[in-house]
Amino acid sequence: MREVCTDAAPRPVGPYSQAVSHGGLVFASGQVPLDPATGRLVDGEIEAQTEQVIRNLAAVLTAAGSSLERVVRATVYLTDLSLFARMNAVYARHFTGDPKPARSTIAAAALPLGAGIEIDVIAAAS
Repeated sequence: MREVCTDAAPRPVGPYSQAVSHGGLVFASGQVPLDPATGRLVDGEIEAQTEQVIRNLAAVLTAAGSSLERVVRATVYLTDLSLFARMNAVYARHFTGDPKPARSTIAAAALPLGAGIEIDVIAAAS
């Protein structure tokens, strides 16, 4: 197992790695919409939050030698499922290849630091 760590994504807010690479796969921990430069949640609606989460995931995957194009599985956690369509529109702009990653979306009562969204992924390593 190899730990993946990059300053281009927020530092973990708990005792876990940004990602771990093992067996040809990258297991990226959930990312919330933290700006890595400030360590604060981004301002804005679910669209801005989703963009930041995906930027954070892309940075972690790049550090692992992978990319969003190599994601095979994603899990999206939303504190408000009425925002699903708006989140999904942003998500769809970033995951354009075929086949699309397998994905689940889960309603969460609360997320770390008061975030409205969190996404974790599993990607193929290069």
